[in-house]
Amino acid sequence: MTVTRRLARPLLASSFVFGGVQALRNTPALAAASKPVNDEIREFAGKVAPQVKVPADDQTLVRINAGVHILGGLGLATGRAPRLCSLALAASLVPTTVAGHPFWQEKDKGARQKQTSQFFKNLSMLGGLILAGLDTEGRPGLAWRTSHAVGNASKAVGGATAGVGAGVGAATKGVSKNARTSAKQLKRSAKQTAKQTARSVKR
Repeated sequence: MTVTRRLARPLLASSFVFGGVQALRNTPALAAASKPVNDEIREFAGKVAPQVKVPADDQTLVRINAGVHILGGLGLATGRAPRLCSLALAASLVPTTVAGHPFWQEKDKGARQKQTSQFFKNLSMLGGLILAGLDTEGRPGLAWRTSHAVGNASKAVGGATAGVGAGVGAATKGVSKNARTSAKQLKRSAKQTAKQTARSVKR
């Protein structure tokens, strides 16, 4: 399974690294060509996440996207923070897919078929990235580790409480036993004193 991961990750990442390098080499031309898509992305981000400020300059947006693809792709391919890189690539792919390939808006049959093909190709890549992002490689995930730690802490607190209760109970029993013993001793002493007093009076 580990060998399969090592082979699959570079294959999944290759398209992003190649595309990112090409985008940096041809930033001005790509920025001009992608302006309609960038405008759609800005509009999409404004609706979904208004607090996120998408750069107004198209070349800056192209460079940022290219950087995410190169760094994320290299991280995924080399196994360095693969889950984080996969999720970063997936996040960058969503607005590009929705804004860049809206096949449902195309009137021409040929254009719609082309956009549909690109849309579902990106969708397939998105599915692969999500699987890579959720893959724990056999190790427990964060949610399981958190719940397990909480359960252990609860058991430890319960054990400590039971121990304190047992200690208090033992101490209480000890005090009660000592008190009864002292009372018996006082009772004996009182009887002996009374007998001695009676003897002295008779004399």
